[in-house]
Amino acid sequence: MKTSYFFSVLLYSLVFAVTASANHPGSNLDDVISEKEAYFQAINEPAAPPFELVNAKGELKRLLDYNEKIVVLNFVFSNCAGVCPLHSARIADIQEKINVTPMRDMVQFISITTDPVNDVGSALEAYGETHGLDPVNWVFLTKKPSDPDDFTRKLAAEYGVKFQPEETGQQMHGVVTFIIDRDGRFAGKFHGLKFKSINLVLYLNGLSHHEMETEKNILTRRWDTVLHFFSQ
Repeated sequence: MKTSYFFSVLLYSLVFAVTASANHPGSNLDDVISEKEAYFQAINEPAAPPFELVNAKGELKRLLDYNEKIVVLNFVFSNCAGVCPLHSARIADIQEKINVTPMRDMVQFISITTDPVNDVGSALEAYGETHGLDPVNWVFLTKKPSDPDDFTRKLAAEYGVKFQPEETGQQMHGVVTFIIDRDGRFAGKFHGLKFKSINLVLYLNGLSHHEMETEKNILTRRWDTVLHFFSQ
């Protein structure tokens, strides 16, 4: 509890430290994150690939529904024996850090299955609890009944996820965490699992505030404070 409280206080101190530009909240922010995080890729495209999917209850969920929030998106499937559990654990860690701050109401976490044939009903419902994901701002989505079986896999490919031949009998795909800014702007990607969770959290913090100081060195100083805390 003390750790979560201190983390939230540190993020509060960063609210006015993350940089912005006249074009969008993340132009200078992109530069700062790129300097700090080797696995970050700035995208800055007007729109991310749209989707209309359903949750475990069959309720329609569209990317457009989250236009007023920042979306953290990833692709996994429930019976994955490879990197999916590790990716989900990383997302859960980031969500926990976000949800002890006011950003909880600004950020929506979305996981999309690439195995919609098997990920239905109870498989979708159980996934979040199994991997420590909080349904308050996380949802697991799959294809609509009328969609073809490879629908979400093709959607993942639209986002740039690479799939490998299924020689082992189980699909293998790249690990990427996608960030979609408010109004659907495709902001950036965090590749693999070696990126620092704190760097993604601070990126989200920067996107969540439109009125910020423009001095990059302020962020640099406070960044070191945060990293020192988590290195203890």
